[in-house]
Amino acid sequence: MRYLISCFLILFFFSFASSQNVQGPQITWETPYNTIDVHLHYLQTDSYAPSLSAQTLYRIADSTEAKKLAIQLKQILDGKGLYVKMSKIPQDANFSEDTISGRNIYTLFPNELPSVYVEKIDGRWYYSLETIEQIPRLHNEVYPFGVDLLLELLPRVGQNKILGLALWQYLGLLILMLIGLLFHVIFSTIFSPIVKRVSSSKLYPSLVEPALIKKITQLCSVFLIIRLIGILLPPLQLPIQAATFAFAVIKITTTILVILILLRVIEVIMLYANKYTKATDSKLDEQLMPIIQRSMQGIVIIGGIIQSLRIFEVDVTALIAGLSIGGLALALAAQDTVKNLFGSLTIFLDRPFQIGDWINFSGINGTVEEVGFRSTRVRTFEGSLVYVPNGKLADMIVNNYGLRVYRRFRTTLNITYNTPTQKITPFIDGLKEIIYQHPATLNDRSQVALSGLNASSIDIIFHTFLDVPGWPEELQAKQEALIAILDLAQLLGVSFAFPSTSIYVENMPTEGDIQPKDQIENLEESMKKFLSDYKKKVDPKG
Repeated sequence: MRYLISCFLILFFFSFASSQNVQGPQITWETPYNTIDVHLHYLQTDSYAPSLSAQTLYRIADSTEAKKLAIQLKQILDGKGLYVKMSKIPQDANFSEDTISGRNIYTLFPNELPSVYVEKIDGRWYYSLETIEQIPRLHNEVYPFGVDLLLELLPRVGQNKILGLALWQYLGLLILMLIGLLFHVIFSTIFSPIVKRVSSSKLYPSLVEPALIKKITQLCSVFLIIRLIGILLPPLQLPIQAATFAFAVIKITTTILVILILLRVIEVIMLYANKYTKATDSKLDEQLMPIIQRSMQGIVIIGGIIQSLRIFEVDVTALIAGLSIGGLALALAAQDTVKNLFGSLTIFLDRPFQIGDWINFSGINGTVEEVGFRSTRVRTFEGSLVYVPNGKLADMIVNNYGLRVYRRFRTTLNITYNTPTQKITPFIDGLKEIIYQHPATLNDRSQVALSGLNASSIDIIFHTFLDVPGWPEELQAKQEALIAILDLAQLLGVSFAFPSTSIYVENMPTEGDIQPKDQIENLEESMKKFLSDYKKKVDPKG
């Protein structure tokens, strides 16, 4: 309310400074300037002659009706806070703004009142027939709900002026302030449960904080009060400069309030959006939410700025065209930046990876930490941080290990040539059992077999796939399998080979080199016990 009081004081200053006595113009109807000047001048307080003002209306036989319409037309202009700048009105008798039809017309306010214009008829400029027909309708729009009755009641008392305003106008401003305070309390009480109910849901009834609900309620209340003041202000008939300023303040304040309300609504929407993204498996959604929120806020603020420029009668179309040309030049000068923005859009739409995925590109291995509008941040396994422009990353071949359904485990076991076949076959069978009995392996996609005879070793391929959720679980499963392989080799007396050069003296085998049957049977029993212990170790539930 202190802000409104300050505005009222400014209005008083404008009204006081604008009260001047100017000699009346002659009625010639020769130019748009003369017609509009006569209409407005002879309805001023110090030069009040409605019968002269009514002569600017085209062919109104009833003088009483003509005077009423002339007065109502000025009240429409005053009530909407439209200040007629006489210096901009053409003084050319043959002026025409309609280049298509060639009609001699001039519209006072093309945007606000396109149906109010003067027209050259029979060599003279009058308010057009269309304008005369539209005056009652426009007057009801500016003064709705019978508010126009105050125009006749209030000015009858308190005509003494102080600082350019009559006493009844001061009284009206005071009443407006009291109405604003009263309705603020009423609207706040009414809107609070409504906003709380609209912003809550059955799943998350307490997600929106009471402080945010209170802010939205107060902003909506102030918005309606400002709109109400805009409806009740015209009957006060403030001086035109003061009324113009007042309506400009109302429009700007309304625009700011709409921006603030939309920003708070976006906060509520993002609370539920963040709650939804946290329930999904993808972490990229969570990274995308702040960007979406800032984009929505930017759109609302830019829209508010454009609306404010329109209020100050700035040619927004020309401004946007100029910005478009400048934006094109800037885009040409910053092609890489634009390319990175489109690369970011591609990544967010295609989702080739998400936060926490292990990816490989151009020889770089690392975990995705953040995806921004310009670049993606990858933490390498060495601990360093790599920033990759999204424009380049979108064109690269990215190997996403994080999207693997199964983890491949493949190794080649090299055993020495002096390993007898009686041990190789049980060793291979034992390797197969190591795979089959582990709960994380895929048995139908596993292979264990002799794969080759190298210069210094007999090669056995050990190939399987692991069904594990992540890298730590993969390492744990590999470790269990490798330890089991080492234990099995030690149990069977199988030695692993390494590159070496050996000199052998060939001897014929003797009976002592062949293992007795009972030793082989003992070895098989030991293997059964080993595999049983291994199964209990890796799969206690099995």
